Amino acid sequence: MKIQILGSAAGGGFPQWNCNCDNCKGLRNGTLNAKARTQSSIAASLNGRDWILFNASPDIRAQLESFEPLQPKQGKRDTGIAAIVLMDSQIDHTTGLLMLREGCPHQVYCTDMVKQDLSTGFPVFNMLEHWNGGLAWNQIPSTETYNEFTIPEVPGITLTAVPLRSSAPPYSPHRNDPHPGDNIGMLLKDDATGRSIFYAPGLGQIEEHLRPIMEDADCLLVDGTLWREDEMIHAGVGDKLGVHMGHLPQSGENGMIAYLDTLDKPRKVLIHINNTNPILIEDSPERGVLAEHGIEVAFDGMSIEL
Repeated sequence: MKIQILGSAAGGGFPQWNCNCDNCKGLRNGTLNAKARTQSSIAASLNGRDWILFNASPDIRAQLESFEPLQPKQGKRDTGIAAIVLMDSQIDHTTGLLMLREGCPHQVYCTDMVKQDLSTGFPVFNMLEHWNGGLAWNQIPSTETYNEFTIPEVPGITLTAVPLRSSAPPYSPHRNDPHPGDNIGMLLKDDATGRSIFYAPGLGQIEEHLRPIMEDADCLLVDGTLWREDEMIHAGVGDKLGVHMGHLPQSGENGMIAYLDTLDKPRKVLIHINNTNPILIEDSPERGVLAEHGIEVAFDGMSIEL
């Protein structure tokens, strides 16, 4: 199974267009040892031709141009995108659907809660009906534990949707009334080899039902948004703590590093990295800490093969 990291940053990308934090300023003026990153999205395939796109970021056009297997090969109009899976209804994971309008209809897989948000507060489904019927919705049932399904357009991969505790976006009709299905993680398993990867870019709390999946996966591609709980305040660009943003910081007694240290089997990779996070700097002390713990940092164009 092939996994391509199309975008590895959190919302806004790196550098963020209106941000002058130390990281963004340093990248622009060339004083940081860091790479620019687009907003979080990955693609998965078995044959290298037919791909499942996970999340459609606002940077989708640049991401497609940077990855040749997703570009047209046959006829006058074509794409390597066979289906699209949405992990949530956040703007930085769904706005790219609008950029894909010329290729409608697209097969889109998401929960009923995500579909509801994208038909009301941010009505992308309604808007795209005017382009060849728009988006063909395939429901990922919302449950309290796991839900296994397959995508006919990409046979040979079994997907397991795992609910993650998180709030819906600010524009959601149920913003203050969380439901299972607002945010999910996804286990992808190669049916032929049995090898698997767990993808969870919005992991604010590691609940008990996640343990069996995370310890048995061959690779973890999980939330790397913040280094510290008060990072936005410390960087002078916001007033929210990580817990209020739905992201578990890497550092601290109960942070992501401490949890990943308890898992022996999987390869560990952080994705969805905020522009303020010092792990973006390749020679930073924080990046050194990750290396000591055997944790990698995803970058645009990174390939993982299982």
